[in-house]
Amino acid sequence: MSNWNASSIWGEGMDQDLRNRFLEGMSRAATFVAVATTDGPGGRCGVTISSLTSVSADGDHPSLLACIHHMSPAATAILKNRSFCANLLHEGQQDLANLFAGRGGTDQAARFDHAAWDSGPLGQPRLAGATAIFECRLATAMLWETHHIMVGRVMAVRLSEDPKALLYGQRAYRKAVHLNGD
Repeated sequence: MSNWNASSIWGEGMDQDLRNRFLEGMSRAATFVAVATTDGPGGRCGVTISSLTSVSADGDHPSLLACIHHMSPAATAILKNRSFCANLLHEGQQDLANLFAGRGGTDQAARFDHAAWDSGPLGQPRLAGATAIFECRLATAMLWETHHIMVGRVMAVRLSEDPKALLYGQRAYRKAVHLNGD
C-alpha cells in the first residue's frame, strides 16, 4: 500500500479533474520537438523538450525560452554550463526524440552515440540533420514548481536545407502539411 497523495504531487487543493482536463487540452496543441543539449563543467547532457518558443528577435540578441523538468540532469547541467543548444528536430528524427526523452533506458552519455554531432561557437553539441539549431548563452532561469524556465540569448543559428520540423500533438508525433485553403 502506497502513501501516495494527489495533493503531494499536484499541490494543495489541486483538482484531479482540472489536471486531467488541462493535460487533454494541452495535448491538442501541436508543438515542435527539440533536443536541448549542453556541454561544459556541468557535464554533457541532452533532453527532448516540446516547450520551446521565441521570446524576441530584438534586443542585444534574439532570445528564446525553454522549459525543462527540474529533475532532468540536463537542467542541472545547463544551469552549471550557462549555455545550451536548442536542436529543432527534423520530421525524420523521432527516434532521437524518443531516445533523449529517456525511452529505451540509454544513459546520458550513450545517447550522443546514436547521431552525428559537432560543436558550435559556444562549444555546445549541435545535431546533424536538425532543421534549425539555436546556440544560446543562458540569460536567466527560474524554477516554477516542477520546471526550470530558461531564457537563452541566441548567439548563433544554423539552418538546414530541409525545413520539415517534427511536431508533437494529440499524444503522437506529427508532421506539418500545407492546407490549400479551399
